[in-house]
Amino acid sequence: MNTTVRWIEGMMMVGESASGHAIVMDGPEDLGGKNLGVRPMEMLLLGMGGCTTVDVISTLKKMREAVRDCRVEISAQRADEHPKVFTKIHLHFIVEGENLNDKKIAKAVSLSADKYCSASIMLGKMAVITHDFTTHA
Repeated sequence: MNTTVRWIEGMMMVGESASGHAIVMDGPEDLGGKNLGVRPMEMLLLGMGGCTTVDVISTLKKMREAVRDCRVEISAQRADEHPKVFTKIHLHFIVEGENLNDKKIAKAVSLSADKYCSASIMLGKMAVITHDFTTHA
């Protein structure tokens, strides 16, 4: 996998993926940015959220769960000193669908966390990562 990040000006950059997509990243104004894009550390959390959501949805589909919607709310804490790595990350899945089985959802979340989500497992080498979920009809 190859990607490119190109500096534009100030603290603004454009990240380009091998699959042909681009995203603007920018820093806060106090660091010379203009707040015109996602912060790079936010991108790490977004990537992890996307990775684990793919796992959870694909697992629930294999389990024949009638999922209508799924989102994951991620909260994170960072170290106070440099390097300001993530120290704690919590993922809260909100799954909507008909007659959802809580045991299957717990299993899908667990499989993602422990086996499939490369991003979570990698970040878990530095941070304590916890998970929970709620369901809605």
